[in-house]
Amino acid sequence: MTDTKKYLIEIETPDGALVSSEQHETVGKKYDVSVELPEGYVVAESGEVEAPSHAAPEYVEPMLEQKRQHMGIKAKRIISNTIIYIVLIAMSILWLVPFVCIVFESFRVESTWQVGYVIPKQWGFDNYINLFTKTDFPRWLLNTFIMGVAVAVLQTIIVLAMSYVLSRMRFRGRKGLMNFMLVLGMFPGFLTLILLYKLLSDLHMTGNNSIFGLILVYIGSSGMGYYISKGFFDTIPKSLDEAARVDGATRAQVMFKVILPLAKPIVIYTILMGFMAPWGDFVLAKYIAHNTSKGMNVAVGLQNLIASNATLSTNYTMFCAGGVVVAIPITILFMCLQKYYVEGVTGGAVKG
Repeated sequence: MTDTKKYLIEIETPDGALVSSEQHETVGKKYDVSVELPEGYVVAESGEVEAPSHAAPEYVEPMLEQKRQHMGIKAKRIISNTIIYIVLIAMSILWLVPFVCIVFESFRVESTWQVGYVIPKQWGFDNYINLFTKTDFPRWLLNTFIMGVAVAVLQTIIVLAMSYVLSRMRFRGRKGLMNFMLVLGMFPGFLTLILLYKLLSDLHMTGNNSIFGLILVYIGSSGMGYYISKGFFDTIPKSLDEAARVDGATRAQVMFKVILPLAKPIVIYTILMGFMAPWGDFVLAKYIAHNTSKGMNVAVGLQNLIASNATLSTNYTMFCAGGVVVAIPITILFMCLQKYYVEGVTGGAVKG
């Protein structure tokens, strides 16, 4: 914009004197000053700078259009976020309603069978007391905990060792071995149920001793679950291994002192997966336990409480109480370790 108006300009010279544009004849100097105004601002007849609100239409219209576009984008963002939150809230409600109903049913003491209402008329801990005193639930809970700890430890060692070898070492047959385990993992485990039962029966690991048989089955094929752990190890720079090897570290020292401290999320993820397997297993555990209460886990034991119509009418609320008790340790574990769980899953999915 070209402006031909005269402006009174005051300039402070290096020696500290204040010089006005009207006094340039007295000081013998002439100053050329150019002033750049922001877009949309103009100079009025009085010499004052006016804001865009008082500016000409050719400056106002583009600014209003830009403002309208910005408001439109903001409105679209608000609407899309609102829809997403509504969907997520609806999904959360659908997920939480069954669990809330089970919790309410576990505290109902006026009847032990299924009723047509959710909120109990009489509240109490009778179902929890009967669960621990009149059934073998403590034994089932102990069996599951023993299996969970054993599987978590043994499976973590096997999976991490297999993942480290396939990620860091190069040997003949490596690709073929990985492809073979990938194809083998596509076959469902139900195909081997009869064979597993016969094998474990010959080893006297069924019935009362089914805990040891189930532990053996759970960790038997754990090496084939290397995919996520190997992907996480692939994200760790191999230059760390090489530097440690140059310093004289062995392969074992590199793994335990260099790699595993950096792979904390995937270690915790593997432990969680191993610990959860016995808690949620029903088909294999029921097949191996063979209706022996001493060898059942919590899933099989709780199902045994409502196996018939007669037991369903007398043990339903006690069954709900057992479901709440079983969910508590898993929920607490995930709430405490969910950060590492997410990091392990997302980190292991980067590379394959």
